[in-house]
Amino acid sequence: MEIEVLEKDDKNIRLLVRGVDTPFMNALRRNILAEVPCMAIDEVVIIENSSVLHDEIIAHRLGLIPLKTDLESYNLPEECSCKSEFGCNLCRVTLTLDREAKDGTVTVYSGELVSENPNITPVSDKIPIIKLAKGQKLRLEAYARLGKGKIHAKWQPVSMCAYKHMPQIKIDAKNCDACGRCVEICPKKVLAKNGDKIEIRDLLACTLCQDCVDVCPKEPPAIEVGWEKNTFIFNLESTGVLPPERILEEALKILDKNLEEFAKQIEVQKT
Repeated sequence: MEIEVLEKDDKNIRLLVRGVDTPFMNALRRNILAEVPCMAIDEVVIIENSSVLHDEIIAHRLGLIPLKTDLESYNLPEECSCKSEFGCNLCRVTLTLDREAKDGTVTVYSGELVSENPNITPVSDKIPIIKLAKGQKLRLEAYARLGKGKIHAKWQPVSMCAYKHMPQIKIDAKNCDACGRCVEICPKKVLAKNGDKIEIRDLLACTLCQDCVDVCPKEPPAIEVGWEKNTFIFNLESTGVLPPERILEEALKILDKNLEEFAKQIEVQKT
C-alpha cells in the first residue's frame, strides 16, 4: 500500500491510496462512520425550563452538539469497570447550563455549557441551543459519554467520509479538433482549452461523469475517461471532535482487531 497526503488541515484530510481494493476502502469508510467512538451528550436532566421548547427538543439539540473527545481518559460505558448505568468519572462527563433572560430576548449558545472537564467542551461556542424571552429560564445538567455511530449519528466523528477511483483521462490529439465542447460541459472544470489543444487542468477533480465523452462530436470520441485499478482518492472531514489523522488511526486499529477476531473464528470452525 502507498499513501500520499494531498491535502490536510485541522478538520480535513485528502489521501491518494494505491495498492488496495474497493472492499478495503469500503471497510475503512464504514469503520470510520460506525465504529470510531467519540463524545456526545447522551442524557439530560432538566431542572428548570420556562422556555417555549419542550424538554425533549432541548435534549435532542444538546445531543447533536459535537464535543471535543479524549479517548485516552474515558472508557466506553459497556467497557467501563464501574458497570453502572449512571456512569463514573471514567466514562461520563457532566456539563451544566444555567441561563436566564433578564433584560430581553437572548440566544443561548453552546459556549455557555460548563464542563467539569476543560478538555471535553463543544467544538464551537457559536452553536445556538434556544432563544429565551424576557423572564424565561433554562437550568439543566447534561451527561456526555463515548459512543459509536452505529448506535446513533450523534456519535459519528465525521461530517463527510467518501472515496472515489483515481481518474484517468486520455485525449486523442490526432482525432481531437479542440472544439471545446468537453471544456464547456465539464461541471468541475477538469479540462481547459489551450490554443488548438485540450489539456487536463485538474485531474483529481474529475467525478467520472462521462459528460465530456458523451458531448464529443467525434466518432469514436476523441476523449476517454476511466480510472486506475486499485488506486483511490479518500476524503475525510472531521466534525472537530478528533483530528482527522486520529480518526483514521482508530479506524485502522478497529479493522485490524475485527480481522483478527474473524481469523480466530475461522480457526475455531475448522477444529
